Amino acid sequence: MNKYLLFTLTFAILTACSQKPHPIAEIFKDYQGENPGAAVAIIQDGDIVYHQSYGMAEMESKRPVQSNTNFRLASVTKQFTATAILLLEEKGLIDLNWTLDQVFEDFPEYGQNIQIHHLLNHTSGIWDYEDFVPDSALVNPVMDQGVLEIIQNTDQTYFPAGEQFRYSNTAFALLALMVEKYSGQDFPEFLEENIFKPLDMNTTVAHIKNQNTVPERAYGYTKENGQWIRKDQSSTSAVLGDGGIYSNVLDLFKWDQALYNGTILPKSTKEKTFTNGLLNDGSLIDYGLAWHIKEYKGEKVVYHTGSTTSFRNIFYRIPSRNLSIIILTNRNLPEEESMVDLAERIIEVFQNN
Repeated sequence: MNKYLLFTLTFAILTACSQKPHPIAEIFKDYQGENPGAAVAIIQDGDIVYHQSYGMAEMESKRPVQSNTNFRLASVTKQFTATAILLLEEKGLIDLNWTLDQVFEDFPEYGQNIQIHHLLNHTSGIWDYEDFVPDSALVNPVMDQGVLEIIQNTDQTYFPAGEQFRYSNTAFALLALMVEKYSGQDFPEFLEENIFKPLDMNTTVAHIKNQNTVPERAYGYTKENGQWIRKDQSSTSAVLGDGGIYSNVLDLFKWDQALYNGTILPKSTKEKTFTNGLLNDGSLIDYGLAWHIKEYKGEKVVYHTGSTTSFRNIFYRIPSRNLSIIILTNRNLPEEESMVDLAERIIEVFQNN
């Protein structure tokens, strides 16, 4: 073999090795190219140590996902709704022991036994409003006030307040209405003034159609018969308190840091959100105030997934390590529960590289 050919082969091998995808990129290979995409960030010790964007924010125009692409957060929204309530508690405008009949006029009798804190940790037993909203309501989608009206026409709960844990989007729609009632501001305005603006989360917004806009918006896609179909909204997508915020990984990095330094909530209050709730019999639940709680290899994890029409997300934090994983996607796969596995796969790869 002549020297020139040997050099050429060696250069080609070295070039191929240098272009080998990052192991995390391998995890997201199905999100790349002309597919609905993802934005991924790893945060450690106050810095974004890994960030990558994959695929399309809007397939029709071939607009790619970027670091400032805003995804519908779905239930990752709930931590901001809970924070708004806790800010009002700090100001003495709300008491978490108030009952629903104290807060809302003409609330059914069972509201005498449901307190605000039951809503925050999903132990209220209140009915799921989604069961009362037909798919045909997409033309005039239900909003938070509509959720209250639905619930005011029910006469029972799944169980007495505090007896069980049952995840409830209804609860967080009602909490958003409380923010409006006791702050005197619209829910998006309160979030903007008290959370987003102080943290310079400049493009994060609780979105109301025809009232505000989502810059650099990712649109959602659902896979049907092997093809990606744009399916961005459902009949319940306009409800704000349970899932209506849009944000991006750069803004969520600022929020992640605020959870450490107490910029928005005092650290003592913040710790309440990461503390397991109690049922009436004294048993613990794996949920705090708008955060799921679990362990990963013996360390406490606080996290929340988000799943709505064509979006799957997770915000996963190991506070003892100052380590956070953010994954935002605009597709209806995988199942919401699998987002935890996805975050932990990223941690494994990150630790081993």
